[in-house]
Parts: sequence; C-alpha cells; structure tokens
Amino acid sequence: MLRSAHDSTVVRSVRNHISLFKLLKGIQMKQLIPSDIEAYAETHSMPESSVCRALREETHRTMEYSQMLVGPLEGAFLKMMTQLVGAKRVLEIGMFTGYSALCFAEALPEGGTVVTCDIDEKAAAVARRYIAQAPFGKKISIRMGPALDTMSTLRGPFDLIFIDADKTNYLNYYRRSLDLLAPNGVILIDNVLWSGEVLKQSPPDESTAAIQELNRTVAADPRVTAVLVTIRDGILVVRRTG
Repeated sequence: MLRSAHDSTVVRSVRNHISLFKLLKGIQMKQLIPSDIEAYAETHSMPESSVCRALREETHRTMEYSQMLVGPLEGAFLKMMTQLVGAKRVLEIGMFTGYSALCFAEALPEGGTVVTCDIDEKAAAVARRYIAQAPFGKKISIRMGPALDTMSTLRGPFDLIFIDADKTNYLNYYRRSLDLLAPNGVILIDNVLWSGEVLKQSPPDESTAAIQELNRTVAADPRVTAVLVTIRDGILVVRRTG
C-alpha cells in the first residue's frame, strides 16, 4: 500500500525522534559550564515557579530522557527574552513535558499565547496535567503532530519562536520560522553546542551534522544577525538584520 504524503511525513518525524532518543540514551549531555558556576547563576537569576519546579522534579523522576527538559537557568533566560521582546505570541517547536512552554506563558502578558508542538503523547500527557494546574496555563495551546506540518498551517507573525525538537530538521524549522517571525521578533534555537560535538570536523552522527549546518547557515545568512550564547547546551539567538 502506498503511503500518503502526510503519512510519510509522520514516519520521517517519528524516525527522527527515535534517532534523537537513541543518541540521548548513548550520550549524556555534557556539563559545558562547571556545576557550581551554573548553580550560582541560577541562584542569582529569576526564580523558578512552583509549578515548574514540581514539573521538573517529576520529569527527572519518571521520564527516561529527562535531560531534554530545559532547567531553571535556561527557563529564566526564556522568560527574560519573552519580556525583552515584548512578546504576545510565542511558537515553540518541541514541547516535551511542557517546562519551557510554562516559562513562556508565565512571562507573557494577559492575552498572550503560546502555540507548542510535539509528537510524543506520553510527554504531552505530563505537560497537560501541569498546564491545567498553572494559573497561566490557559495561554498555552498544544498542537500534536509533526512540527513542519503544524508550522505549514500557522499564520504569523510570532514575536518569539523557540526551536528545540529533532535536530535533523533544525534547518527546515529555521527556514519556516523566518516566514512566521514578526519584523522585530527573535528566534531561539536550543542545543546548538550539542555537548561540544559540534567541534568535531567529522560529525559522528546526523544530528551533529545538522546542527553544524544550521550554525553555518545562520552565520552566513545576510537576512539575520545572531549570537550563540553558552547557556546550558548553547542557545542561538537570531533576529532580522536592520
């Protein structure tokens, strides 16, 4: 039986997620910043909300790939960027258990919205429970399915777009994000240091190669200006030129 184009997209997306999970199982995320420095930075940054703390603890306790969750320091950075941009509409590519979506929602003003995408129903079930508990959870809308399919149905502009999903699609997510980005908006791309694997001239796997290609593409793209911030596993901050 021939698969439809949609079915093929779903299969590719699931395969990409499986490849990412296998990689995460074999490689623990390296601590690029000394743990005592990171702890000091967390202590002197915006506090973590009680709902995010509970979600983080449950994720680390019950989810196999808990290192995919952004921690308190990166969460504080996401909240600060949301406020600095004056965002009202946020798009998130890769929700996992909902920690970063809750950070965005917490920082958004009344009437602000977060559209978040994922394909993992188990992680989404955890996210839904905590989103329902949070006083700012009503700002979050979950879209299940391959992110590129979801992005093709969305209309911009989005003030902030956060990319943190399967790495082999990072360049595709970046290109579509530029179409959806507000003129003064910002794209944030997570894991762009990939535990330092990006330093290897011969990439050891498809995910590393994809991140290297993304970093090169963004650096050479005359439409944007960017800075790669060494928070956690590296965050690429991108805005339009001019």
